[in-house]
Amino acid sequence: MPYPNRPLTVLLAALGGEGGGVLADWLVDAAQRQDLPVQSTSIPGVAQRTGATTYYIEIYPVPSAQLGGRMPIMALTPSPSNIDVMAASELVEAGRAMQNGYISARTTLVASTHRIYATVEKMQMGDGRYDAERIIAAAPQLAGKSILFDMQQATQETGTVISAVMFGAIIGSGTLPLTRETCEAAIRASGKGVEGSLRGFAAGFAAAGGKLPEVAVAVARPSATGSVPNIADFPAAAREVVGEGVKRLLDYQDRAYADLYLQRLAGIARLDTGDGKLATETARYLALWMSFEDLIRVADLKTRKSRFARVREEVLAKDDEPLHIIEYLKPGLDEISGMLPPKLSHSFHTWATKRGLAGKMSVGMYIKTNSVFGFMLLRATAGLRFWRRRTARYAEEQGLIARWLKAVESAAARDLKLAYEIALTARLVKGYSDTNKRGKANFNRIFDNLVEGELSMDDATRAKAIFAAREAALADPDGRNLEKTLGQHGIKPLPPREQQIRFVKPMVGKRA
Repeated sequence: MPYPNRPLTVLLAALGGEGGGVLADWLVDAAQRQDLPVQSTSIPGVAQRTGATTYYIEIYPVPSAQLGGRMPIMALTPSPSNIDVMAASELVEAGRAMQNGYISARTTLVASTHRIYATVEKMQMGDGRYDAERIIAAAPQLAGKSILFDMQQATQETGTVISAVMFGAIIGSGTLPLTRETCEAAIRASGKGVEGSLRGFAAGFAAAGGKLPEVAVAVARPSATGSVPNIADFPAAAREVVGEGVKRLLDYQDRAYADLYLQRLAGIARLDTGDGKLATETARYLALWMSFEDLIRVADLKTRKSRFARVREEVLAKDDEPLHIIEYLKPGLDEISGMLPPKLSHSFHTWATKRGLAGKMSVGMYIKTNSVFGFMLLRATAGLRFWRRRTARYAEEQGLIARWLKAVESAAARDLKLAYEIALTARLVKGYSDTNKRGKANFNRIFDNLVEGELSMDDATRAKAIFAAREAALADPDGRNLEKTLGQHGIKPLPPREQQIRFVKPMVGKRA
């Protein structure tokens, strides 16, 4: 898919005490929640109101998971005529941006019309105020789009700080690929003055017109219309499965994640000119894969009201009888490190492995979910859903999903049978802990050699080979049957050391 040749650029100008840094953090957090590469820098202003503190942010409008391991190069400072959004908390700061050449036909200018007089204005013996009307008149002439209103009044009416109103106006302008939902989640995650900030955000959003950006729902794999496809857009045979997939991902993460699911399916569905089986099975396994089981998911499922009701029904407990549920959890090094950001996760995993701590960290825990402490412990873990997109596990899964979908879509363009067999390789990726690890190892072996490998075989033969390899892996998760099947195509087996790591289950708590 073609990628944008540049990131979107945002320049913020805020006075001291107006929460400009908080606003920048909200924008960065919202971008990260949508898995968009983002970078932020700032330049402190001068005291005594001689200049605002400026914050410069660049957001690349394609999720990291879709970039194949590549990352865009971003600048640290703004450049004239290269700003997509300029937001100023005070009118003269908008005038400064115009004077410095930052406002151009590509710029959306968001500024407050109220005034806080600069030192140089107050130093004059007479009326030294700048002519505000000239700035207001120049805004629509220089900017591609201008949104000017009294943010100070909106701030007073909503009982918040001006940065929240600016945030709402920026998102309401429709220029950035950020959804209102993720932006409000970023505000909630800050934990301070949340209700007032949400009111201010809503006021700014409404003042800007409140139109959500089209790109906000099409940042991953856009459909032909540039918007999230409807379930009715898919083949009739696949619609029921697609609908269930949407429900599952709404329950698992949020609306943006469910939209990403639909966007990822759209291209493959258009290529499925057969009986709809390719779209159906891709939809099925994509939904399952995108709702992978991590510590957050496990904790969530174990503390749901429906689960307690089901357990009570299974053990035939009466309504007046006490029910004690003891959960046995044994997260290993992979599960623990997977909750960390990617770079930190890699460093921690390497450190623990070198010191032989992998087995020692896998300690069984007995947690009573019918107790206040046990229940609250798991609910707190389940509440980390907002953190999921920042974890190493999330990055790993999204990278593999992107690889799988790319192969399915590429094959579907020339042979639906081959694409169908590739789609079903996702059956190997399932479960939790060691089961998931072995499944991914088998998945990667098939992909490295039969899907993406340079073998001399036509598409029909390749499809049969993938089918045989997949069935062998499903019959023997440890991979021995898979290695024999791959050997029939002249593929060398894994080196002895790698076979040992792959086939032998680690001895927990003991030295090998």
